[in-house]
Formats: sequence, structure tokens, C-alpha cells
Amino acid sequence: MRLFVGIALTSEVQEGLESWLSALRNTFPKLRWSEPKQWHVTVQFLGQTEEARYACVVEQLRGLRAHPVSIQIDQPGFFERAGIFHVSVLTAASLIELHDQAEAALATCGFEPELRPYSPHITLARRKGRGFSHDFEQLKKSVQKLPPMRLPSIQAKEFLLYQSFTDPSGSRYEVRERFPLM
Repeated sequence: MRLFVGIALTSEVQEGLESWLSALRNTFPKLRWSEPKQWHVTVQFLGQTEEARYACVVEQLRGLRAHPVSIQIDQPGFFERAGIFHVSVLTAASLIELHDQAEAALATCGFEPELRPYSPHITLARRKGRGFSHDFEQLKKSVQKLPPMRLPSIQAKEFLLYQSFTDPSGSRYEVRERFPLM
């Protein structure tokens, strides 16, 4: 099973982000757009996980004692090499604390910390395939012309363990476990 730890967005933020994106979705239909109900902020990506390690993951995550997490959506951006259009999330101390605690706790289950710095974001769209995408390049130009995004902040009181499924239409996520933030 493919797992990750994340924080869900409120319906208010989903609706605001969806409204901001609506014209882009219609203009660039050849990109793989993420569905609003799938939007989340990844705290820790675990990847392919054997069933035998699942119990360790849940036990370690249940043991975390972190404060509620402040999520503030920042501005749109692009991960060029990966072909991802996203909005960044400001790195509040509470979010970094949760990430660091999760990373340390899950190391006891055999998960290696990522080498690259933590870069919280919400994936909005991906280019199809690995090569050049005209739509992806045009999207970058169009985004620069949009007014700044203004969305309310979130005070997350829980984090989630998700399982990711790959379908022909894209990824689909299911919540496996919920963990409170205190």
C-alpha cells in the first residue's frame, strides 16, 4: 500500500481555491487537474509500505503530541522537473514541528528521512507525460497575470494517514486513520 501523512483542507479553502482555478481548468484541459476533495498538505510521504509496517506507523503517529497546525496558503508555483503546478503553504512553526515529529517517529518504523528540505504545498495539476507540455508552459504565463490569491488560514486540529491509489484517471486518496492535534 502507498501511504502518506497529511492535513485536509477545509471546505471554505477548497471552494476559494476552486473558484480561483476555474478559468485555468477550462483553459488548460490537457493537464491532469487534482480534484478539490483530494487537496491536502503532505506532512510526510511514506511511499510503498508493506502491510507488516502499517501497525508500527499507526502506533508511532498515535504517540505524537503536537499542537494544532496553522495552514496559510501562499502563492502559486511550479516544480518544473516534476511538472507540477501547486500553491505553496507558509512554513509555520507548528507545521514544521508536526513534520519533524512525524519524520522522527516514523524512522523507528524504518522510513528514511527525505534528503530535500520540507516544502509544504498543495498539488493542483500535473503535466501529462515526462516531456515538454505546451499547456504546462502556457499555464505558467497565465498564472503570472492572475490577481493574488486570498484565502483564509486553517487551524488544523487533526492530521490524517492517507492511502493513495493510482487509477487511469489519476491518483485517489482514502483516509485510513485520524490523529488529533492537542
